[in-house]
Amino acid sequence: MLRFLLPWLLIHCFVFSLSSARPQPFAMRISCGARTDVHTLPTNTPWFKDFAYTGGIPANATRPSYISPPLKTLRYFPLSAGPENCYIINRVPKGHYSVRIFFGIVKQPNFDNEPLFDVSVEGTQICSLKSGWSNHDEQTFAESLVFLTDGSASLCFHSTGHGDPAILAIEILQVDEKAYYFGSKWSQGMILRTATRLNCGAGKPKFDADNNGNHWGGDRFWSPIKTFGQQSDRIISVETSIKQASISPNFYPEALYRSALVSTDGQPDLTYIMDVDPNRNYSIWFHFAEIDGSIRDVGERIFDILINGNVEFQDVDIMKLCGGPYTALVLNRTVAVNGRTLTITLQPKEGSHAIINAIEVFEVVSAEVKTSPDEVRALRSLKKALALPVRFGWNGDPCVPQQHPWSGADCQYDKAGNKWVIDGLGLDNQGLTGFLPNETSQLRYLQSINLSGNSIHGPIPASLGTITKLEVLDLSYNSFNGSIPESLGQLTSLRILNLNGNSLSGRVPDALGARLLHRASFNFTDNAGLCGIPGLPACGPHLSTGAKIGIAFGASIMFLLIITFVVCCWKRRQNILRVQNAARDAPYAKARTHLSRDIQMTMHHNQGHTRAPTENGRLIS
Repeated sequence: MLRFLLPWLLIHCFVFSLSSARPQPFAMRISCGARTDVHTLPTNTPWFKDFAYTGGIPANATRPSYISPPLKTLRYFPLSAGPENCYIINRVPKGHYSVRIFFGIVKQPNFDNEPLFDVSVEGTQICSLKSGWSNHDEQTFAESLVFLTDGSASLCFHSTGHGDPAILAIEILQVDEKAYYFGSKWSQGMILRTATRLNCGAGKPKFDADNNGNHWGGDRFWSPIKTFGQQSDRIISVETSIKQASISPNFYPEALYRSALVSTDGQPDLTYIMDVDPNRNYSIWFHFAEIDGSIRDVGERIFDILINGNVEFQDVDIMKLCGGPYTALVLNRTVAVNGRTLTITLQPKEGSHAIINAIEVFEVVSAEVKTSPDEVRALRSLKKALALPVRFGWNGDPCVPQQHPWSGADCQYDKAGNKWVIDGLGLDNQGLTGFLPNETSQLRYLQSINLSGNSIHGPIPASLGTITKLEVLDLSYNSFNGSIPESLGQLTSLRILNLNGNSLSGRVPDALGARLLHRASFNFTDNAGLCGIPGLPACGPHLSTGAKIGIAFGASIMFLLIITFVVCCWKRRQNILRVQNAARDAPYAKARTHLSRDIQMTMHHNQGHTRAPTENGRLIS
């Protein structure tokens, strides 16, 4: 009998209370489309203004349900802005979080009042809106429990061609690290998507905050249910204090256990049926408290719990498990569901009646493995450099959710690195006008690049030669210029190279020319400046672009040297003349000049009166 009971880790008759010294959990609430911070009644809940998180268009909102936050604006994302749009919220502490997204309806005439779209959190799809969602309170929001580990939260909305996604509000609320632990398969690689929360016997829908719940519980929404079926049960409620309710790790509000549904003599079984997605795992949490005053002792109420006809808990005796009345008990079981319905049955064995206070149902979703951060950064650089049209989107993660990969980027799962990588780029004939950045080489798993039929300009990056897995490179019919990088000859796996229809020049690298003999398909035509292989002009005296640039550079340097030499000589001559002129103008220089002139004039005058010695008298010997 006891083998049917859940292990003690999954039966929570909690006995420890929360320390008053525990800090408040992180909370981020965003009023989408709002220009200022707002507070909402009746709990005075703060909502931050919507600023710099995403694109889209702010607009006035219509609340689809009375349980939606009373906010007046939303943000919607037209398909013309791309099929994927995301809120990227940074500076989120590492931890376990309840993430909730409220949907809205644009308050404009002639607008689709009920858009259908998909929602993902951290790259994992958690919701796909179905027609009629705005008429069902529980479908007007999506909620999941997820671990955030990289300091940010990514929430994306994926168009499915049925109207523009419209978001009213976003909540990111930290919860206990061990919240909703459901057994050995529980891990950070799992996400719990809320399917339903039922407060049995309650008359009004309430959030944890309405019940003064502990903030570490995440402010859950509890939908009231007054009956599982007509005349199959009855409501009981009390105002008595409930023991062991709001404690770690789940912090359920005490008010949750003050009402219940009890089966009747006419229908002893309590049965609840709900629609689910097939072939999924579901974690069901059962809440009990013996609040029926007629039950006073152990053994007076015993029942089995069946899920889809299978007995999951046998001989459940609330009084025995919790040691007395008005004490909270939580049981959990995770099961695989193959069909489209989930049936929960409480089947009495002793005492003829079964009781239930609340039920929670979660879909267990395996978190998607994300794309390598290096590859994501490279694609974002490529998006900017190529001036990718906004219709492409390229927001969020390129490869996940797998239902919505980026257009033009082919993904491959790398088992060794446990990550997604990009193995193909197909952006041909998309009107791209930018340039091909060096960061493209960081996509080192690429096997194929097709950028043909655009207006991409600039040189072909030499770094492409480092993408060793590249087999196809098609850059034809663009505006690439310059020479073909020698590094492309290092691509030993390259079998198709189309560079035709560009403005390339210079010699085709010898390594590429030699590859033509090995069944490789290369096309270099319609490049007026290329030479060096059959079908192109012979290079001969022709100079490659690099050689021309080198000669021009050398000539420029020589010209600058000659000009510098001439200028230096001219300045030296000017300095000499300046010194000489200064010397002539000095007083002592003038005196010496006059003396020299007088001597020269005297000598010239005496030359006419000089006599030889024989003429003046006797010869002196």
